[in-house]
Amino acid sequence: MTKSVSIAPLVLLSAVDHYERVLRNSDSTLTQNKRVVGVILGDSRQNEIRVTNSFAIPFEEDPTNENIWFLDHNYIENMMEMFKKINAKEKLIGWYHTGPKVCKNDLKINELFKKFTTRPLLVVVDVNGSDSVNIPTDCYTQVEDTFIHHSSFIEAEEAEEIGVEHLLRDIRDENSGNLTISLSNNFKSLSGLSDRLSNIVNYLGKIISGKLPINHDILGKLQDIFNLLPNITGILIEDGVEIENGSKSKLGKTFNEKTNDQLMVIYVSSLVRSIIAFHELIENKIANQKRTSDEL
Repeated sequence: MTKSVSIAPLVLLSAVDHYERVLRNSDSTLTQNKRVVGVILGDSRQNEIRVTNSFAIPFEEDPTNENIWFLDHNYIENMMEMFKKINAKEKLIGWYHTGPKVCKNDLKINELFKKFTTRPLLVVVDVNGSDSVNIPTDCYTQVEDTFIHHSSFIEAEEAEEIGVEHLLRDIRDENSGNLTISLSNNFKSLSGLSDRLSNIVNYLGKIISGKLPINHDILGKLQDIFNLLPNITGILIEDGVEIENGSKSKLGKTFNEKTNDQLMVIYVSSLVRSIIAFHELIENKIANQKRTSDEL
């Protein structure tokens, strides 16, 4: 049975920091292609696995031979003893690595982690962000001689959300205005939405052509998604009563006018900001030229 996996942002930040520290120690190509391994902590429930913390562990492997690798399990035992003193509720539930994909010797490494937990969870973290649409994690559990994929999502507690917001605010480009940041975020969101809609269209096309069987559970979920979409183009409001499929949609017209007004304010504000910056640049050039002529 597949479970949904909830991953805290702290785990992703720790994995990226672990990878960056290892990468910083050497500039060789071998080190840049190296993956790092760590332990994940949390709790496992009936239908959900919650990953709340992690720590790095010493790990070495031969990239040319999948049977040669080293993992310090004594280090894991010592770290777990210290973590129990801090938070006894967090249990060892698995391990992570920065693949960015599943590797050939992962099954053997997973067998070692069965010493600490009966069914270890493997989280593969894409620290390079090669996929700009989906989240950078893939979760697996072992069943016999293969891995089963589990759906995962990023979820933070309120205290974590505040910390993550501060970190994101620090890494933003100071030269970019609010309009640039807003448009960039909207573009990324719309790109992700477009990719998922394309997947839905391809899936439905394969069902129509007979390449895939009909799955009523998936079709039901798609219907639930479309039921949530607002119908602002086919609604006519007369005397406070909504009439569907009206020839003219007053609600849709009002919605579009309100959106256009807001975008116009943002656009004009951006123009004014650019003109002021350009004016200050010209004044600075004139002042520098005058200072140079006075020195001569």
